[in-house]
Amino acid sequence: MLTTPIIQDQAARPYAYIDFTVTMAEMKKAADEGFPALFAGLAKLGVAPIAAPFFNYRRIDMARTLDIEVGVPVDRVAAPDGAIKFGELPAGKYAAMTHTGHYDGLYDATAMLIGWAKERGIAWDVVEKGDGDHFACRLEIYETDPSAEPDPAKWETRLLFKTAG
Repeated sequence: MLTTPIIQDQAARPYAYIDFTVTMAEMKKAADEGFPALFAGLAKLGVAPIAAPFFNYRRIDMARTLDIEVGVPVDRVAAPDGAIKFGELPAGKYAAMTHTGHYDGLYDATAMLIGWAKERGIAWDVVEKGDGDHFACRLEIYETDPSAEPDPAKWETRLLFKTAG
């Protein structure tokens, strides 16, 4: 199930993340390794997550690799520690939509959001380069914790893509 896409203003927010370069087949590895390492590292640093975790797709070349950040908004930034880095999700206008269901439906949900934006002449904040599309901010926010809600039909994932301008 999908909600109707909307455009919304988003304030800048501090976040913590771990970088991964993966193929599409390795996405599960980034989640399985990245989220536990991120949350353990933040606990060690005394930095608190303040919202749901996400993937931030920074560079996409579907035929080869993707640069993603396994991240979470935090109450404060700290000095980088090992693989954990800190940054700021940029303020601006974002296209937003929520997908309810298993993660394997996210590819089609993303295609729908991209199509919706294209029909309306909405452009992404992206730079096209030889190694793929580099996005300012393209989030899959995992609103539902699968360990707390084991039924994938109830998992909610919010797509939040920064628009140009």
